[in-house]
Amino acid sequence: MLVDTHIHLDFLADLASELGAARAQGIAAWVVPGVAPAGWPQLMATVAAVPGAWAAPGVHPQAAADWRPEVERELLRLAAAPRTAALGEVGLDGATGPDPATQERVFRRMIGLARETGRPLLLHLRRATARALELLRAERAADVGGIAHAYSGSLETAKALIDLGFALGIGGVVTFPDARRLGDVVRSVPANWLVLETDAPDLAPHPHRGADNRAEWLTLVAARVAELRGWTAAETARITTDNARRVLRLAMLEENAS
Repeated sequence: MLVDTHIHLDFLADLASELGAARAQGIAAWVVPGVAPAGWPQLMATVAAVPGAWAAPGVHPQAAADWRPEVERELLRLAAAPRTAALGEVGLDGATGPDPATQERVFRRMIGLARETGRPLLLHLRRATARALELLRAERAADVGGIAHAYSGSLETAKALIDLGFALGIGGVVTFPDARRLGDVVRSVPANWLVLETDAPDLAPHPHRGADNRAEWLTLVAARVAELRGWTAAETARITTDNARRVLRLAMLEENAS
């Protein structure tokens, strides 16, 4: 069994077909992050309709300007839903989105809500990682931990995130022929801090780079991780699935959602 810890099922063009192909490849669970409050109803409806899917509603840094008191109230309600596993994707984006002060204010509050609700975080960190680490420490994000989505940073940063209780979400970038630094990270970090993701429909793996990503292509990511670590396919599935269950507390959530 494989777990896709970051996939936008609500954005896929042919959900039934893609899930059928993914299940045929042994992929049986999906974590679906939010992006903006306006999309939360569709996110939650999609998760409710897909066995094995879990929601992670949140405010992406690009949507930080949408933050309002009523948004916070709705997020608190959704965080308590039986099939909510995390809050995400949240963080900082130095390349796009509103001004840094707005992003930081919302990120701080998202960490606070995660701690209040006991939900882990799915982190979006782009061109602002050093500052994000400062905020994660200041706001005690280690109380909940979570996953650093689409990780492609340095080994030093990876270790800092792991120290805060964040697993590394390894996606299609690891399959790129020029992704040597990320390959070194995957080889070097402790095995129990690696999880898999597609980010579909974005970040398609090699040899499909540039195409719309597909749920079934998580197997290409898993195969590259197996190659880098010297694991069998079965070992890769077991280790990364166990990690996802631990970090996202899915075993406990499955009991509550049944």
